[in-house]
Amino acid sequence: MGTSTLTHPTGRFNLARMEGLVRQLADLANEGREVVLVTSGAIGAGMARLGMKERPRTIPEKQAVAAVGQGLLMQMYEKLFGEYDRVVGQVLLTREDLTDRRRHLNARHTLMSLWRMGAIPIVNENDTVAIDEIKFGDNDTLAALVASLVAADLLIILSDVDGVYDKNPKEHPDATLLTVVESISEGLERAAGGPGSMWGSGGMWTKIQAAKVATGVGAAVVIANGSRPGVIHAVLAGEEVGTLFVPKRERMTGRKRWIAFHRQPAGRLLIDAGASKAIVEGGRSLLPIGVVGVEGDFDVGDVVQIIDPANCEVARGLVNYSAREIGQILRCPSHEIERRLGYKDYDEVVHRDNMVISR
Repeated sequence: MGTSTLTHPTGRFNLARMEGLVRQLADLANEGREVVLVTSGAIGAGMARLGMKERPRTIPEKQAVAAVGQGLLMQMYEKLFGEYDRVVGQVLLTREDLTDRRRHLNARHTLMSLWRMGAIPIVNENDTVAIDEIKFGDNDTLAALVASLVAADLLIILSDVDGVYDKNPKEHPDATLLTVVESISEGLERAAGGPGSMWGSGGMWTKIQAAKVATGVGAAVVIANGSRPGVIHAVLAGEEVGTLFVPKRERMTGRKRWIAFHRQPAGRLLIDAGASKAIVEGGRSLLPIGVVGVEGDFDVGDVVQIIDPANCEVARGLVNYSAREIGQILRCPSHEIERRLGYKDYDEVVHRDNMVISR
């Protein structure tokens, strides 16, 4: 749930809308569904309580305002869910919590434990300590990563838009709402405006990127207008609401989801056409003989992008050697690794078990 869904233009909570959305979520939990709510609104709530008319500009100011607002936000959810006899638990996350493998698993176990106890997890970005995340205000990405974390079947992104259009409806009155998106094309991303545009920053572009992550791990995604009465029930009933993004058929394992989406790439490996074909079509590991270049300064165990001769990412994975070491064994047959480095820990630069195909 985005800030625009939860608040009035004054910045105050939209209590009627929040109550309606909470009632639907409580009802879904009563059906036996496992529900997790990823919410924005902490900074907005803090601004309203502090009487601020303009959004704070500096990181420390935003973090201070969020510290005020997080308690208010949870207090409101506790009150609303309590009216329907549902217990809630707050989980504060940053991107780093999902990047580190140990913390990633701890977060997953916490969410699963809350479900087993009959509670509804309410996830909010930990804005009081986050740095990069708070700059972009991108809770859409956080929602997609949480969907990946719990292997969700469905991610519903509620905002102040009816769904995804073929072009910006604010600029083009003839824009058409897309009801179903089978795959996210470059054209659709261009239509969303890109990350640097007014339409894209915290807007439709981030939602499409979130949909790309969530569908990539096997979750369906619906982007819909949170002001529509009964919107969540309508989505679950299969009604034509907003825009549906169709998930990929094959679900990734938890480890491969973490490699693909929760770790930021630390560098790039440039490979030749033969290696690209072996990876994409043959499901093979990446050997040093197929690597033609190294970009970035990464260490053993970091995630890297694997780039084909057309400068397209074909895969990403955990490397067995550092950037310096790979630079020494470029185009090298595996049996020559020990002669060049003085030792050999692995035959592969990236093993197929630690690799996710991007195409």
